[in-house]
Amino acid sequence: MKILDFIKNNNVLLDGAMGSLLQNSGLPSGTRPELWNISHPEVITGIHKAYFDAGSNVVYTNTFGASPLNFDEDELDNIIKCAIENAKKARELSETPYEKFIAYDMGPTGRLLKPYGELDYEKAVSSFSLQAKAAEKYGADLIVIETMTDSYETKAAMLGVKESCSLPVFVTNAYNEDSKLLSGASPEAMTAMLEGLGADAIGLNCSLGPEKLLGIIKRISDVSSVPIIFKPNADLPTVTDGKAVYNILPEEFANSVLKAADYGVSIFGGCCGTAPDYISAIRKKMDRIGFNPLKPKNITCVSSFTHSVNFGKRPVIIGERINPTGKKPVKEALKSGNIDYLLKEGLDQSECGADILDVNCGLPDIDETKMLTEAVSKLQNTVDLPLQIDTSDPDALSSALRIYNGKAVINSVNGKAESMEKVFPIAAKYGGVLIALTLDENGIPETAEGRLIIAEKIISEAEKYGIKRKNLIFDPLTLTVSVDDFAAKTTLEAVRLITEKTGCYTVLGVSNVSFGLPQRDLLNSVFLVSALNNGLSSAIINPKSAVMMNAVLSYNTISGNDRNCTEYINRISETTSLSPAVNDKKSGNKDNIKEGISNGRKELAVNAVKELIGKEDSLAIISNHIIPALDEVGKKFEKGIIFLPQLLISADAAKSCFEIIKSQFKTDKESDKFTIVLATVKGDIHDIGKNIVKLLLENYGYKVIDLGKDVPARDILNAAIKNNARVVGLSALMTTTVPTMEETIKLIHSELPDVKVMVGGAVLTEEYANDIGADNYSADAMEAVRYVESLI
Repeated sequence: MKILDFIKNNNVLLDGAMGSLLQNSGLPSGTRPELWNISHPEVITGIHKAYFDAGSNVVYTNTFGASPLNFDEDELDNIIKCAIENAKKARELSETPYEKFIAYDMGPTGRLLKPYGELDYEKAVSSFSLQAKAAEKYGADLIVIETMTDSYETKAAMLGVKESCSLPVFVTNAYNEDSKLLSGASPEAMTAMLEGLGADAIGLNCSLGPEKLLGIIKRISDVSSVPIIFKPNADLPTVTDGKAVYNILPEEFANSVLKAADYGVSIFGGCCGTAPDYISAIRKKMDRIGFNPLKPKNITCVSSFTHSVNFGKRPVIIGERINPTGKKPVKEALKSGNIDYLLKEGLDQSECGADILDVNCGLPDIDETKMLTEAVSKLQNTVDLPLQIDTSDPDALSSALRIYNGKAVINSVNGKAESMEKVFPIAAKYGGVLIALTLDENGIPETAEGRLIIAEKIISEAEKYGIKRKNLIFDPLTLTVSVDDFAAKTTLEAVRLITEKTGCYTVLGVSNVSFGLPQRDLLNSVFLVSALNNGLSSAIINPKSAVMMNAVLSYNTISGNDRNCTEYINRISETTSLSPAVNDKKSGNKDNIKEGISNGRKELAVNAVKELIGKEDSLAIISNHIIPALDEVGKKFEKGIIFLPQLLISADAAKSCFEIIKSQFKTDKESDKFTIVLATVKGDIHDIGKNIVKLLLENYGYKVIDLGKDVPARDILNAAIKNNARVVGLSALMTTTVPTMEETIKLIHSELPDVKVMVGGAVLTEEYANDIGADNYSADAMEAVRYVESLI
């Protein structure tokens, strides 16, 4: 039986942890577990068999870190081959009556992708692609992408797998206690993106104990239409007699995990701290509960790297300002490559209340593919709103969608056969919600009924590509009333008909109705409210127009979308005339360095620094402008107002400002900042957290010696001695390398008793850090900065 057939009608039991069992089997501290597939196959096979014997339907190969970034190609191929052979042998040896499958385990690269880090996006895709090809070649039944903390790397992994093999793919992310990924994505955002990319099952693993993760599982189940995976830790570890101990025992763990069945979860397992006895406990209880299939959700939604936006609950506002049509400043910005202007437009529209930003870079005398891709890349790193990728060029559309960090709106397809043949395959591959224009080879029908017929034709054709109607939004097309007196009336009727007859949502480019007429916002606002009353779901408008936004605000209040009239009252409190306060806020003098750093607008910040050079000394620029901006960004990050990508983009802008200062003159006096040595401990190849800490510390003026990853304890000590470091920062992600961290801490404290050691990593807690002798535990990069600052 195939795994996809099996999960349709059965609960599925996965395996538990691998690393802790390898340690118990004698894996030396600092040794890469994947190498034991070759050198100790009997141990790996024994662990897999123990899980099959405990009742697992699926075991994960011992390949979590088997990446071409960590091994050369020939060695990697042999590792994957041996890993799958070990699992196959275990399947043959196990005599339990359950269906048995082998999942190739694909973990994260351990590196940050550009622009936040050094790893190129396509190189990441290629690294996952190489693994997927080998996994299929050597006989894996499926691929599991697991423990992903970054939505962008998750997408790279999905593309690498989907483009390279035909195996089913399951995906689980590791969420923090704030119910978000490290990169800021919500469960709803990840569900939207992964379903769009074609994942066969999704969910979560690692992080925390089951009780603490049930809320996240509930949120996924509320929006997911594909099977859900629940593979939590047995809580976070503590240290007892020098060993990591997980406090949730098998029976309690099984009871907690199976609570998720009430939410429609049907795929269960364990992560860190679990063993065959945990899986056996789940099996005994799971066999007594029925199969509760997840109900499909008819949700039309898009997502950014932080959150999703659903259509249907209230009008969705799509900002129209990043479009050269009729906008000379945008044209000039596109021609000159002035991306900063587009970022400003995006930020302004976000502040004015847009839910989604339209991005159109279509000009005849520019490279649209290059410009659109760059604009999408920069915007998605600056503004947290989902984007609407607006182009008629299939190459530009494909390029932009490929690098988009989320599930985008695609603008657009129409009823012409040529359009559908070009656009549908792209949308099917990358996911997205398609805006479908109700026109075809015969033009725009004059009647609402004619536009409905085209909509039904598009729905039928989209289904052939696997595109469901929930991912289609129809634009019945707004024509100008200055040319046709009944144009608006026909469009309104088409909105009503399409909404009622197809069950799909609708969108209009509202401002077209008033083309060629004076006082256009007055006419546009009345037309918009009329369309909303006829069922319009979303509108492409100018969010910076007070008249248009007030119309939406008033409609929401009157239609019951504004509970207790709260938004209406708050807006009146903010402004005396029901108009957005953005224009007032934008006027007057402002600190462009702070503005640029806070919003990740590097060009604005750098130019402002250049203007100040000669007027203020270097330390004044740093202390009066750059550091306060970083502090403000850091506080927003700590409060959950902004997320890791925005933090890193702001840090990069600050770094560029520092470089300008350094290139112009030396500081007028010595800084009181000291040297810090950072390293990921021996045996661990994950250095995302360390790299983030490095970037922030450097921006705060500290000299950072980064030793990289997989660094022996003695090398870390020597670097601390050589550079007269006052602080050493250690990072570890894998449970198998925490003992190495403890050894390193002991060595540093014995040789350098005055040096402070701070630690961080997904497997650590403050209690665990204290138990292994660390001076400080930092849950995130800003906590590390605050600790170091406290030492001055």
